[in-house]
This record gives sequence, C-alpha cells and structure tokens, in this order.
Amino acid sequence: MSSSIKKQLYEALANADGNYLSGQALANIIGCSRTAIWKHIEELRKSGFELEAVRKKGYRLISKPAHLSEHDILFGLATKTIGRSFHYYDSVESTQTIAHKAAREGAPEGTVIIAGEQTGGKGRMSRPWHSSKQKGIWMSMIVRPKLPPERAPQFTLITAIACARAIEEVTGLEPHIKWPNDILYKGKKLTGILTELQGEADKVNFLIIGIGMNVNQTKDDFPEEVKERATSLEIESGNSVSKTKVVQNILKYFEKYYNLYMEKGFAPLKIMWESYAAGIGKPIIARTLNGEISGIALGITDEGILKVEDQDGNIHHIYSADIEFPS
Repeated sequence: MSSSIKKQLYEALANADGNYLSGQALANIIGCSRTAIWKHIEELRKSGFELEAVRKKGYRLISKPAHLSEHDILFGLATKTIGRSFHYYDSVESTQTIAHKAAREGAPEGTVIIAGEQTGGKGRMSRPWHSSKQKGIWMSMIVRPKLPPERAPQFTLITAIACARAIEEVTGLEPHIKWPNDILYKGKKLTGILTELQGEADKVNFLIIGIGMNVNQTKDDFPEEVKERATSLEIESGNSVSKTKVVQNILKYFEKYYNLYMEKGFAPLKIMWESYAAGIGKPIIARTLNGEISGIALGITDEGILKVEDQDGNIHHIYSADIEFPS
C-alpha cells in the first residue's frame, strides 16, 4: 500500500468520528475497488490499528497504535517534501544506519526514518545515546542539498532551530540551543542532533540528520550516569506530550528553514538561532581537538561558526568543539 493510499484511508476513517464507512464509500474516496479496500484495511490492522468490520455497515476505526506511525504523521503533516516518504520501525540499532543505506539506494529527499527504540543510538563523536522504548523521538532525515560540503555543518544549526520552535509550539516551554547540536531546558539536555555527510570534493550527495529527543521519559527512565544532566518534555511540562505533534512540527519548521536557507543563505537564520542560544555573552570553555579555549561567547558568524573572545581580546573561530558553561 502506498503512503498516499494509507493516508487517504486513515484520514477517511479518522474523519468519520467512530461512525461506519461502507467499503463502496471508501472505494469512491480513494479511487479503487472494494476488494482493494479490504486488502488495505488488513494492512492497516497489521500496522497496529484496531478496525471493526460489520456486514452492511462497513468499517470504523476503534483505536490507532500507541507508537508513532506513518499514518499519524502523514495525517495533518504540513510539508511538501520533508516526511512525505516515511518509514517506521519498532526497534532498530540506529536510524542513522538505516537512513544511510536508504540514501545510498536512492531514497528521495525528505525521507524520514523513525524508530520506537534504538539499541545502538549514537551522538557526536560516536558517543552512545540512550533511546528509551516509545518514550522519545528517534529519527533521521535524508536531504540532498545542491551545496559544497563545507556548508553541511549549517544544517545542524537549522535543525536545532526547527526543534526549538517545535518544542515551544507544542509544549509552551522555552528551550535553548547549546552550540552546535544540543537543545537544553534549564541547563539539562532535551535533544541531540547529529549531521553526517556523504559527498565529493565539490558537492554534497546527501546528508543524514539524526534527531534524538527526550519526550515522555520520567527520571527513572534515564541511566544513572545521565540522570542529573538529561531531562524530558514530560518532566519539564508536567504532562505527557504528543510525539506525533512534535514530529510534525519539527518537519514543518525544518522544511521552512531549509527552503529559506537555500534561497537566502544562513544570515536570516542566524538571528533566529541566536535568539535561542545558551551562553551568548557569557563565559564558556570550548574543548577542541587542538586544545582548550576559555573566554566569552560572542555569537556565531553568518556561516554558523562560533566566536569566542579570550581574556587577551583575541577572537577565536570555533568550527568543532565540546562546550562547557563554567559554574
């Protein structure tokens, strides 16, 4: 069953508000035979939907799966490209690994891989990322921008803005972005972003952008070693949060900012990024491969490079580092 047929069938049943729709009515909506409708209904059932079929009445939706499903995401998704090709897995080692394989095999731009659980999730520098089953958003996006490779790191910043906006819109919380790839709330980590590149000397073939967001974890869901540094949207808002709404908003804002970036570059997004930035104008420690730099964070350049002024007044341009806020 194609994504468009799934979307049409799910929308028709969802919009019926628990009432029955006949096989012929569904066939007319979707433009296929009544026999085909029966086959599509069976596929929805295999995906975790509970559907009732009554002779001479038709079909009605009883309940939808508790996990994030492509049907839920596509129903109400306000994008043209990002997320329109969507693949859900109950449990995987890493959505990044699956996305890389899909991209190499020609998956279209905007393809999203999402999982209920990751057994080997990873962050920057191959650090492990704890991905609680069905408690968070573990997903990877495939994009194919016609750009030189040196502009790829800016996509981490674009994604961070999209995630911050989505969190704000769905929960009312006011998150902060820690350069280059973390979303924080009151200093604790909500989200990590990992951008990986496959390209040539002069062009990007594709980018895989991984997002790990803590959504409905309680404190007991986190391993002991990260309990004091990590948090979730549920912990901070006091309510269970719809992962579907968060994903839909991330994809909506990412597409919006991606299009803006391709049209006008990073400069208009820089202002937005800095409005969410943690630590601007404050002391930071930047740990780079070449050593440690301490100073005041001045902001970022139009290319997204972090600027730090040390105690001697020298301004350092930081391309990659671990950032710490001294207490």
